[in-house]
Amino acid sequence: MSETDGTEFFAGDPQAVYDEIRAETERVLIGNDDAIEHLTIAILSRGHLLLEGVPGVAKTTIANLIARASGLEYQRIQMTPDVLPADITGTHVYREPTGEFDLQRGPIFANLVVADEINRATPKTQSALLEAMQERTVTIEGETLALPEPFTVVATQNPIEMEGVFELPEAQRDRFMFKLTVDLPARDEEAELLDRFDAEPALGPDEIGQAVSTESLRSAQSVVTDVHVADPVKEYILDLVAATRDHPDVDHGASPRASLAFLNGAKARAAIHGRDYALPDDVKALADPILTHRLVLDTEAELADVQAADVAADIVDTATMPDTNVTEVEQPEAD
Repeated sequence: MSETDGTEFFAGDPQAVYDEIRAETERVLIGNDDAIEHLTIAILSRGHLLLEGVPGVAKTTIANLIARASGLEYQRIQMTPDVLPADITGTHVYREPTGEFDLQRGPIFANLVVADEINRATPKTQSALLEAMQERTVTIEGETLALPEPFTVVATQNPIEMEGVFELPEAQRDRFMFKLTVDLPARDEEAELLDRFDAEPALGPDEIGQAVSTESLRSAQSVVTDVHVADPVKEYILDLVAATRDHPDVDHGASPRASLAFLNGAKARAAIHGRDYALPDDVKALADPILTHRLVLDTEAELADVQAADVAADIVDTATMPDTNVTEVEQPEAD
C-alpha cells in the first residue's frame, strides 16, 4: 500500500500500522518476527532497541526495512574507534565565502538512527548518544537542539568479538528499552531465503515501499499513550522489577526506567494486537528483552557462569501473575 492509496483509513490505528509495516518488510525479510514486533513497539512507545547477533543475520537490514516501510528518515553510523562525538552530533563549520560558522548537523538528526557495531566506538563516542536517547536533544558547542519526532536509535553489536570493542556501560544499556538477540535462521527459513534471492538477486531494502504515512505513525503513538493499564498489571510490573533487586545472583537490579519500559511497552504491545487495555501477558512477553541487559550479576554468579537471561526467566517464573481474565481486570469507567 502506498501513502496515497488509503493510509488515511488506518490513521491512528496501531494494529493496522503494524500489520502494514510487517507485510511490507516481509517482502524481503524472512523470519525475525520478534525483531519486527519489538522495533515497532519501540517506535510507537518512543523507545530504543539494541540488537545483538553474529554478522550476517540482517540486524541492520531490519532497521532499514522498517524505516522505509514507515517513511522515516534513516541514517546509519558505522561505529569504529576513530569515530568522534562530533561525527554523530554535528559541528560548526567555517564557511570562507561568508566568514561565518554554519551548523552542520550530524546523522543523529534523523527519525531512525542505526549505530552499527556500537561497541566498537570508544566510551566517549558512545556517550554522545546518551543525551539524544534520553532527552531527545543534542548539545553542540553550548547550543541545545531538538531532534526530530519520531526518534529511535537502533544499535547493533556482535557478541563473539572480544578484541577492539568497548563494553557498553550500565547507563548506556539502561537507555535501551529492549535488547534482542537475532539468531541464525532455521534451515527451512534459510532455504526460503535462497529461493527468494535466487529468483530476485537484486532484492533488498530498495525494493521496499512506504506502507504507512509518518503522520499515521505519529497518530498511532498518541493512541498508544491512551491504552489503559489496570492497577493489577502495574503491580505485576512492580513485582518483576523489585524481584531483580532482591535476587541473590544480582548485584544491581533494574532501575525505574525499566518499570517505565514495561508500562509503555505493554501499552504498545496491546495496541498493535488490537486492544485498548494492557494484560499481564503483555508485560510477561516483554520481560526478557527489558530485563536481561539491565541486570548486573554478582561475582559469584559470574564465576558460576550464570546467565542474565536465566535470572530474568527465573524471576518471571516465580512472580505471581494477576488474573488474565479481562472481565476481572479493572477497566476504565465509561464517560
